[in-house]
Amino acid sequence: MSNRQVHSIEIAGIKRDLPLFEIKPGLKIAILNILGDTELVQACARELAKKIQDVDYDILVTAEAKSIPLAYALSVETKKPYVTLRKTYKPYMGDALQAETLSITTGQPQVLILDEKDRHLIKNKKVVIVDDVISTGSTLQGMHMILDKAQANIVAEVAILTEGDRAQWMHIISLGHLPLFTE
Repeated sequence: MSNRQVHSIEIAGIKRDLPLFEIKPGLKIAILNILGDTELVQACARELAKKIQDVDYDILVTAEAKSIPLAYALSVETKKPYVTLRKTYKPYMGDALQAETLSITTGQPQVLILDEKDRHLIKNKKVVIVDDVISTGSTLQGMHMILDKAQANIVAEVAILTEGDRAQWMHIISLGHLPLFTE
């Protein structure tokens, strides 16, 4: 068993201990990994669906990979389709759109790609962006870039949690906020 520090939080009525990871000297972040946590994903999707029930939108859009289960569950709850922006181009994606951002999790450039097959689903549509945690906004920025290229209209942004500068994320529809942990 690891002696890793954790941050305890309640999200959508469910308690979780989020492990803290140092991302640079003197700065740690709490990591929410919803992959495989069906109970939490379903609870969060139910709560987020309530929060966007009055938003007029056509489709949900998320980025690969950790937020895919949330987008799927939210799609089931809201009966709206969803599209996933991929991180690796495959030849079957055809004339795909792409944008590059810098990932806080890896510190590396991150490419987001909209598959050719999904472009018509987004063009001139009202989109809700879905993410698990919005921290620096780099993934959000990449999604905005692609959705602008695809001529989509972003009407809302939702996340399970925001992190860091709370004031920066006041417009995000979320279920909670994570602080940054400094030493």
